[in-house]
Amino acid sequence: MGMAAESQFHVLAVDDNIIERKLIERLLKTSSYQVTTVDSGSKALEFLGLDEHGQSNPNQPSVSPNNHQEVEVNLIITDYCMPGMTGYDLLKKIKESTSLRNIPVVIMSSENVPSRITRCLEEGAEEFFLKPVRLSDMNKLRPHMMKTKVKDQKPEIQEEEEEEEEETPEVFQSPQHHHHHQQQQLSNNNNKRKATEEGLSPDRTRPRYSGLTVVSN
Repeated sequence: MGMAAESQFHVLAVDDNIIERKLIERLLKTSSYQVTTVDSGSKALEFLGLDEHGQSNPNQPSVSPNNHQEVEVNLIITDYCMPGMTGYDLLKKIKESTSLRNIPVVIMSSENVPSRITRCLEEGAEEFFLKPVRLSDMNKLRPHMMKTKVKDQKPEIQEEEEEEEEETPEVFQSPQHHHHHQQQQLSNNNNKRKATEEGLSPDRTRPRYSGLTVVSN
């Protein structure tokens, strides 16, 4: 069941080295992920429906029907050192795009350069893997891909919240109605109290005493 669920995740792998690209593809498929591989950052952007300037490409069909690329591509894993557009450049393009910025990006590199790692993480990369990438590294991808699934469910949650908000006025009307009913009861009690006081007034007691006098006679 777990493998079936994970197979719904789609990873876009970017590496200019064919050997490295085949390796990452095999590791991802072994982990039951759907994989698409490209050999450059520009081709990755083209696949995602953007050009090298980060603009939408009308001649390139969207990756996903309904233009929800973050649902179709759940994660991008890219090499850092590539000719032309580097992995860092690709990362920046993705994070600058309103339609793609929510896709998690993981950077790979064979060079352990702390400043490079820090720069990528600060730009928004989820992970920075040192090559050679291992199968154990693939397990670190799933939590990041779960974010795209959760985000896709948010519209449904918002609709439920809106329905609850529509029902809320009825819920709040009940205490108000109860309070109004209490006010009516208090008003009725005051009227009864006034009537009682009028019954004890001298005008009402005089005939009562006169009646007693008639009886005694």
